[in-house]
Amino acid sequence: MPAELERPERLQIMLTAEELAAVDDFRFQKRMPSRAAAVRELMKRGLGAEGFTLAAAGERSTNFGVLDASAPESRKGSRARGNGERNVEHGDEHER
Repeated sequence: MPAELERPERLQIMLTAEELAAVDDFRFQKRMPSRAAAVRELMKRGLGAEGFTLAAAGERSTNFGVLDASAPESRKGSRARGNGERNVEHGDEHER
């Protein structure tokens, strides 16, 4: 019987060449052992950030870029996302 995996779930994402270069740059600057470790560290930092905008209903995956200036995280606080946008700060959900 094979040993149980420490991380049994797999997450696959598609990145542009520029996004991948940004991940690799972070990885090498921080001396991370792998891309996966770098992505986990970036996710930990992002999830630990205070306040983030939840996607509006029907929002497309292509609207969420890592480096794109029009990505939702760069529009935080703007009205560009329309009705139904929710902002989460300190674990509380607030309708805007």
